Amino acid sequence: MSKPLQLPLPGFEQTRARWRQAYEAQTAHTVPQHNRSGIELKPLYTPEDWDSGRYMVDLGLPGEAPMTRGIYASMHRGRPWSQRQLIGLGTPEDYNRRLKQIMASGANAVSLIPCNSVYRGFDADQVDPLLLGTCGAVVNTVDDMETCFAEVDLAALSTAMNDPLPFTLLAFVLAMAERRGVPWTQVTGTSNQSDYISHFVANHMFFRLSLPGSRRVLLDHIKFCNERVPNWNPLSVVGQHMQQAGATPAEAMAFTLCSAIQYAEDCLAAGLEPTRFLPRFTFFFDISMSFFEEIAKFRAGRRIWGRIVRERFGVTDPRASRFKFHAQTSGVDLTRQQPLNNIARVAAQAAAGILGGLQSLHTDAYDEVLSVPTEAAARIAVNTQNILREEAGLGEVIDPLGGSYYVESLTNRMEEQIETLIGTIDAAGGMYQAVSAGLVQRMIGESAFAFQDRVETGQQVVVGVNKYQREDNPGERSPLERPDPALMERQLEKLHRFKAERNDAAVRAALDGLAEAATHDRGNVFEAVVNAAGAGVTHGEICACLRRELGDGQPLILA
Repeated sequence: MSKPLQLPLPGFEQTRARWRQAYEAQTAHTVPQHNRSGIELKPLYTPEDWDSGRYMVDLGLPGEAPMTRGIYASMHRGRPWSQRQLIGLGTPEDYNRRLKQIMASGANAVSLIPCNSVYRGFDADQVDPLLLGTCGAVVNTVDDMETCFAEVDLAALSTAMNDPLPFTLLAFVLAMAERRGVPWTQVTGTSNQSDYISHFVANHMFFRLSLPGSRRVLLDHIKFCNERVPNWNPLSVVGQHMQQAGATPAEAMAFTLCSAIQYAEDCLAAGLEPTRFLPRFTFFFDISMSFFEEIAKFRAGRRIWGRIVRERFGVTDPRASRFKFHAQTSGVDLTRQQPLNNIARVAAQAAAGILGGLQSLHTDAYDEVLSVPTEAAARIAVNTQNILREEAGLGEVIDPLGGSYYVESLTNRMEEQIETLIGTIDAAGGMYQAVSAGLVQRMIGESAFAFQDRVETGQQVVVGVNKYQREDNPGERSPLERPDPALMERQLEKLHRFKAERNDAAVRAALDGLAEAATHDRGNVFEAVVNAAGAGVTHGEICACLRRELGDGQPLILA
């Protein structure tokens, strides 16, 4: 077994001086390099940059504190990452067909992406028909959800519902499970857009209810799922939105951890038991093109979260300190120019996420920058993961970059920067207060402008955009055609028929119960949402009721 390196190493100083002289002679006109988080990158890393004697402090072993090397003992050898592809297309029938195709290609977990009308809190008959189904599936009722998952074993598939609070899509899933006789204890997956703070800051379309109302509904959702749907993850804390809005990787990780701290403190204040709710906290991140920075971001974040759980919340159960995260290759790094280049971008981003220790992964299709992906592009995206796992063997060794002088030094630097940012948010009164005052939004805006300036001045190369341009655009294709108007008209007819045939008395009673739960502390709002979904209340009707009772979402937008 090798021993820790002892400095100074014999002959090291003389050899380094000779190398330095040769290096400087060959790089006389280069400028200092920085990653997206602003950390200066040295040209070479050596034992001076990381003391291997700190192995147990900085790294340890997988599944053990400090969690740097992964949250499970076997990581991808024993628990391969889930290939969780995001699917959203046209009508529920369209979604079902694409779901079966994606599963046949190797995906073993899926995310449902609803139509933008659903994201905005409306039913299909409340918006211009031309807008329907262009960015996701139109799902307004429990019958629509049944169609989405027709001939699919709900108990055998982990699903992520990309639907913000009040979480009508999960309510429809639970109503569907009751129809099929599937116990709620067998329903697995994640409320993938449950982080209302990230919506308030950076994804305004998702922000449906007032900030205080959102806080109340999320807490009720966590309570309900912990008690009634124990294998469902009711909270996914999202760093993706903030990073795609312009936050640096370090900022995105820091703000995400601050949001998780806020949600944990809210749960504790409500009397929830941390050993019950913390193991069901999950995270969702963007993976940018800054390859090593992203790997270091994930390793540092995992280490910091483990420490937060132990030191801030006094919880020693290792299940509670597991930093379970899903990651998606970065759509904002994809380019409309020379879109086939995006295949290489996605592969590099996916590799960084895998080497960073993710639990599930969505790989973007190369043409996602143009429209909903074509079937051929979606297959390439899934097969990118298959190739990285089964041909390149990226899951064969746990944390294969562990011990690299560069990676360990960068992980430590990222950790320091993230901790400093967390301290800034703590000093502002926590994440809820910081976003209410616009502090986080200002910081993200400044970082976004700085990065865009680097692109426009050519300091940050984007292949095909500010370097290696071509007059033609190889790989360019026309965006997908809009959904067939006749099919969408039939979907609207189904919605009208659903409303006409349901039990109006049950619908009124369910909406009264929902309003009552929202206006008093005695009831659980999400339980009332589930009851309403089962009674035949539509998505738009549920959202409208809660907007009336809790207030409409008004995100803080800074000029």
